[in-house]
Amino acid sequence: MDLMEAIKARRSVRKMKTAPLPPGAMEAIIEAGRLAPSWKNSQCWQLVVVSDPVVKAKLAEAIIPPTNRALEALLTAPITLAVCAETGKTGFHNGVLATDKGEFWYMFDTALMVENMCLVAASLGLGSVIIGLYDHKKIAGILNLPQGFVSVCLLPIGFPDDGESPPRTQRKPLTEFVSRNSFGVK
Repeated sequence: MDLMEAIKARRSVRKMKTAPLPPGAMEAIIEAGRLAPSWKNSQCWQLVVVSDPVVKAKLAEAIIPPTNRALEALLTAPITLAVCAETGKTGFHNGVLATDKGEFWYMFDTALMVENMCLVAASLGLGSVIIGLYDHKKIAGILNLPQGFVSVCLLPIGFPDDGESPPRTQRKPLTEFVSRNSFGVK
């Protein structure tokens, strides 16, 4: 599958089979994340690969609200990638914050990583869903994150359950968000 096909195929899949990933799939997905760009090549990310059902159940208890539709994917997907970041590493130049986005540039860097992983998963016929609404302190405790590291999101990955093929959501036409040379100039 070429890149544009993978972009068009990627969906937030909330119902997944428990079947294991094909050989080499997890490695290919993580490698795609590893190759993502980051601020000054800081690569602030850390991944925790969660496959233990007991750990996944603990993670599920931290999801907000408990009716979150992605909860099922977290529990049934064969793996969930817990995407974490080292704070104080990205967005800095010579030890000083270099952007008005503050210390939170790690969100941008990890988002690039996550998108790469989602696209490779889609290219392999796998589903993923990005979960970000949860008790981050509780997740940090479950994952034993050391001081200076934060949880960013959870990414369950697996085969979509039979019949789970969410339709593509409507996207704005280019004319609604593209300007030329100055904001609002169409």
